Amino acid sequence: MSTVTHEPPEPVTTGPASPMRERVAALTWMRARARVGPGEQASRAQHAKGKLTVRERLRLLFDEGTFTEIEAFRRHRATGFGLEDRRPYTDGVVCGWGRVHGRKVFAYAHDFRIFGGALGEAHAEKIHKVMDLAETTGAPIVGLCDGAGARIQEGVTALAGYGGIFQRNVRASGVIPQISVVVGPCAGGAAYSPALTDFVFMVRGVAQMFITGPDVVQTVTGESVTHEELGGADVHARSGVGSFVYDDEETCLADVRYLLSLLPSNNRESAPVLAPADPPDRRVERLLDLVPVETGRAYDMRAVIEEIVDDGEMLELHEQWAPNVVCALVRLDGQVTGIVANQPASLAGVLDIDASEKAARFVQFCDAFNIPLVTMVDTPGFLPGTDQEHGGVIRHGAKLLYAYCNATVPRVQLVLRKAYGGAYIVMDSRSIGADLSLAWPTNEIAVMGAEGAANVIFRREIAAAEDPKAVFDLRTEQYRQELMHPYHAAERGLVDDVIDPADTRSALIGALAMLRGKHRVLPSRKHGNQPQ
Repeated sequence: MSTVTHEPPEPVTTGPASPMRERVAALTWMRARARVGPGEQASRAQHAKGKLTVRERLRLLFDEGTFTEIEAFRRHRATGFGLEDRRPYTDGVVCGWGRVHGRKVFAYAHDFRIFGGALGEAHAEKIHKVMDLAETTGAPIVGLCDGAGARIQEGVTALAGYGGIFQRNVRASGVIPQISVVVGPCAGGAAYSPALTDFVFMVRGVAQMFITGPDVVQTVTGESVTHEELGGADVHARSGVGSFVYDDEETCLADVRYLLSLLPSNNRESAPVLAPADPPDRRVERLLDLVPVETGRAYDMRAVIEEIVDDGEMLELHEQWAPNVVCALVRLDGQVTGIVANQPASLAGVLDIDASEKAARFVQFCDAFNIPLVTMVDTPGFLPGTDQEHGGVIRHGAKLLYAYCNATVPRVQLVLRKAYGGAYIVMDSRSIGADLSLAWPTNEIAVMGAEGAANVIFRREIAAAEDPKAVFDLRTEQYRQELMHPYHAAERGLVDDVIDPADTRSALIGALAMLRGKHRVLPSRKHGNQPQ
């Protein structure tokens, strides 16, 4: 994609000469000049870095011809260090609103060709303005980040500008969806704004995020590291900072549009509903063979999700971070739904520090924006070990527990196979407020696995036996038959129904349809004190 960056022609009046026509001609010329930016050479340099220009990005993000720019003529008023002689229009950021799939969305986009996209006072005030408009009108905001941080020549006013952005990020949190798209450098204080937003998209080879750059790292620690090694897209895909990672900007921005199609405009609305082509009562016979009955055998939970949801489509967050839990946005009978699922193909689906954090944040997001939750359970428990305990797995696991207990959206639990110990409770059990709990006939809900339970309960008997293995096997089977059979939890009202796996899609759709009018009022309070 190319952008016309040639200098606009001098203003020419049309029709009979008049003061108004002359002024309109001058306005047209100035607007064209602002849109062109610093010129063709700067655009070529941007392309040479493998990056699109700011206008190219906005054209990919918004429906054709719908973007309306504001404050295109804004220029900084700083002096010193030569700034008074460099006062380009836009001041290095393009702000405005348009339509994405016909719905209103606001955006600001750094223009790296102007001051390296660095933020100064006027630049920040433009971002403040568009963030305020997004919040007050109840529409999502997208930030296209390609800037060199604070404009050093403007000193503390640039830092104050970042403070204003952070304040607005926090104020809009849970009110409107906030999406950051990192398509260039995002260093120092600038990195905190994406971290405060709901989703962070990054493009390999061009995106870098870090608090202190390679030079500072080497000075302080002696460690030599490149920009990409320190804060590239793949680094943050594994760190949990990046929600989605792509090879090119076109694909990235296409998925930003797709994500926006799944989200409500604000916390007072519901997500858009699409008439599904996939029948809601479709039986999923493949599930009978896809999930092994043996609890120790692995399988890919993503394949299960794809069989159940509309047209097999899912948008998974944080694929490379904490892969032992899957968090995804899907549609069930046209209704957007959040899926949280253990992943037996990774660490047997255990919960650990990172998985707990990942799932907790996703649950909080879905709850904030009225997206119902389905929790698919197949976990042997929390990951044991000194690293986890010393790293605070209790505190981090409590974050997920807090998120579920605090959620007021419709919540359905589905137990596929094993659900042991505290992990069963934390994965949205009936005891912490799930509206409905469904289970397959392969479910095993218990304090721990039968082998571990037999070792604890019958330890002395096994040790004293002439044939310890025979006694162990006997007691293990006894525990399994008495406390781990598929209907034990159902007999006690902790599972609402044991279902045929092939009926999972229709059962979930029916449950969510019944819960659609759910209304729960939380106690009056300023806010809770969730675990940190």
